[in-house]
Amino acid sequence: MQQLAMSRTPTAVADFDALIGPHLEAGYRTALAILRNPDEAHDAVQESAFKAWRKLAQLHEGEAARGWFLAIVANQCRSQRRTHWWSVIRLPEIESAKRETRSETVDIDRALAKLPREDRLALFLYFYLDLPIEEVGTVLGLSPGGAKTRVYRAAKKLRPGLEMD
Repeated sequence: MQQLAMSRTPTAVADFDALIGPHLEAGYRTALAILRNPDEAHDAVQESAFKAWRKLAQLHEGEAARGWFLAIVANQCRSQRRTHWWSVIRLPEIESAKRETRSETVDIDRALAKLPREDRLALFLYFYLDLPIEEVGTVLGLSPGGAKTRVYRAAKKLRPGLEMD
């Protein structure tokens, strides 16, 4: 890994693409779950890919690249949410408006929106991306036991909001 991080040859770029490329879609979906804005999510994943390139030496041999990259994405999203403009400019979510017109489905988005950000992220990583609990812990910066507890408690908080009217 360190040789790849030190050299910037076309082979190194291809190797980096082979390492991170398969995880870009999961990174985008993770960013979308945190930021809830497609444009912001694209920007976060792009910035995360640059950070992953710069921090490639920190990926240890045998470590899961997916969890490592998704942790970078989650941290980038947290950083974006702390900026001044994030709290000032908010555009309406068009996709959510389309979903609310379907009366036959449970409004999961609304129930998830009531949860704290870290709980939403834990549920998304575990249930939607189907990550093992160890990788969920890596992304959240928790031990596997801590990640398991976070997922359990978040699911428990979510249940009352999903009751049908």
